[in-house]
Amino acid sequence: MSMAVAAGYPQYDSDGQSRFIPELWEKGLLAKLYPKQVMAAISNTKYEGKIKEHGDRVIVRTIPDGTIREYSKGQDLIFEHLESTPVILYIDHGRYYGTVVDSIDLFQTDLELFNMFTKEYGERMADNIDTHVLASIKAEVHASNKNATAGVDSADINLGASAAPFQVTKDNVIDFIVDCGTVLGEQDVPLNEGCWMVVPTWFAGIIQKSDLKDASMTGDGTSVLRNGRIGVIWPFTLYISNSLPTATDGVTCWDVPFGHKMALTYASQFVKTQRFQPEKAFGEGVKGLNVFGHKVMIPAAIGCGYVRK
Repeated sequence: MSMAVAAGYPQYDSDGQSRFIPELWEKGLLAKLYPKQVMAAISNTKYEGKIKEHGDRVIVRTIPDGTIREYSKGQDLIFEHLESTPVILYIDHGRYYGTVVDSIDLFQTDLELFNMFTKEYGERMADNIDTHVLASIKAEVHASNKNATAGVDSADINLGASAAPFQVTKDNVIDFIVDCGTVLGEQDVPLNEGCWMVVPTWFAGIIQKSDLKDASMTGDGTSVLRNGRIGVIWPFTLYISNSLPTATDGVTCWDVPFGHKMALTYASQFVKTQRFQPEKAFGEGVKGLNVFGHKVMIPAAIGCGYVRK
């Protein structure tokens, strides 16, 4: 809004009738905030190399379960024929974008429009995929790795359940994280490395208010609260995401997935960005396509909490 003027004095600015004072536009653009993407950090992408070559699925063979039997001298032995069911990763999802700009606008503008647009679309594409995959995790989690009776051995670890979400406070947040680690440990998941947990921003704030305010307690050596990755709390590397699934269950509740990187597989098969000229208009356009697949390959190595503030 322009400066106020006294009654009877003309308004010379760009909003007034005279418009003697020009309106100026800055070539730089105001910074835009994007959600933090976590998919690359929490998933196994080792099958991408195979699926990028050809095909619409990857069939992964699994190690069968063997049986150990007690032995007594002289007994007849029992032999088994080991077999297992392969796990299939399907490349069955696609996302695209596209925009067209008239030739006159391209000629008259002082901005690199398509550079700006492709950056925007790229960030939105990554966030869309993160949101989609994070929302799919809970349904594929092992039954003993979620709800109020979690733990394949304990069966009494409360990770929150429908109508009874776990209420996170600064006094119990560390207990909750450690309990999630215990749930994985009871499934024989290796806890020395590769474990992750994704939390909403407010959850990270509660960690910052807890006894882990001192970074040295995490064994991480640097500040606990950082951009995206917020530190290491046994056995997890923690990441912030604003793309986690939410539900209204009396109050707003969040899914908090956790697991080992070997559990969740993600593969992007085909990514293409293309400039083009539209057939029925003077102008230029840009379009992009991303084809991908994801699957929880080892349900026992992934879990999900259900929490509220």
